[in-house]
Order: sequence, then C-alpha cells, then structure tokens
Amino acid sequence: MKITVIGASAGLGLETVKRALERNHSVTTLSRSMVPLPGNSNLNCLQGNALNREDVSNAIQDADAVIVTLGTRKEMKQTTLFSDFSTTILECQKLSGSKATFLFVTGFGTGESGNYVGWFVKLFLKYFLKDVYADKALMEERIANSDLNWIIIRPGRLLDHPLTEKYRIETSLYKGIDIGGINRSDVADYMVKQAEHPTNLKCFVGISSK
Repeated sequence: MKITVIGASAGLGLETVKRALERNHSVTTLSRSMVPLPGNSNLNCLQGNALNREDVSNAIQDADAVIVTLGTRKEMKQTTLFSDFSTTILECQKLSGSKATFLFVTGFGTGESGNYVGWFVKLFLKYFLKDVYADKALMEERIANSDLNWIIIRPGRLLDHPLTEKYRIETSLYKGIDIGGINRSDVADYMVKQAEHPTNLKCFVGISSK
C-alpha cells in the first residue's frame, strides 16, 4: 500500500518510515530536511513545509494512509504548528477527496487525557508545555470534528529502544489508566499496522509499553 509520513526526518517519523519499508510498503515522506536513509525504490522523499498546501497535496496524493508525526523543537514553548497544520490538511483532503486513513500523533496529556496523567506529568505540562499541548488539543478537536477517517494516537513518554511489538493500547479513559513510556519503534509499528488494517477509526488511542 501507499503510505505518506509527514514529519519524517527524525524521531518517531523516521522510525515510522523504517517500519513501513520493512513491511514492504511504498512510502512518501514530507519534511523540511531529507530523510537520512539509504536509497530505496519504495521510498520517495519530498522536501517541503507541512503548512504549505501545495507541498501537502503533493505528498498525500494517491496515499492509502497518511501518518502525521509533526513535532516542535524541544526548547519551543509556544507554537501554532499543530492547529495550523490541521487547517492545511483539512483543506487538502477536501480538495482531493482523499479517502485515506489519517493517523495523528499528539501525546498522552492532550485534551481530556490531561485529567488522567500523574501529578508530576501534570506539573511538567502546566509549566513547560502548556501552550504546545493546548495547540495539540486544538488540532485534535478539529480533526475529530472533521470528515477524515482519523485515528489520534496519544503515546506516553517516547523511548529509544528496539522494537518489541509488545504494547498496550487504550481507547477509553478511566481512573488509573497509567499510560507510561513506550518505544518509538513500537508506536511506529502500531501506526503502520493500523494503516494496513484500521481497527481503531475515530478513536483516541493511548499507547504504552505492557
């Protein structure tokens, strides 16, 4: 199948590209920087801006699934990247009529899930990432109220360990949910498999190591 990864040059996006290629998919990427992977006949790398409608339209053209792994620089406290991108992607989808599955990564603590994090995480989000997570929440709201075939993934703290394919997903919030750390490689695995067989459409998915 054809998978587009937006925000693919590092971190979770790069892991998602690797996993999709491992599973023999045709992958198109869109990022400001080139994807640091060796040449592959199944990989088409586009350099561009996720807020540019033409760049995004080119990237999602003919895609069966679109995986969005946008992130901000660690030192950035304020941004409108996520809400601005939601405007762009919805415009592009409307113009193209795409029926792709769209997967968006935010983070556990976004939106209503912020009421289910531990006290330390709650303080960290409040004093260091409040505005970033508010913007992520705005993107979630816009996507959830759209006509997209969407899945919103809220991982816990992202870790850099090898793939295990052993993780826990939660599609509802409850007291004691305990969404902890999760390998980037495992989040990538979940998203690629959902792109293949989307069983969690229209769901907010918490994902954590078992």
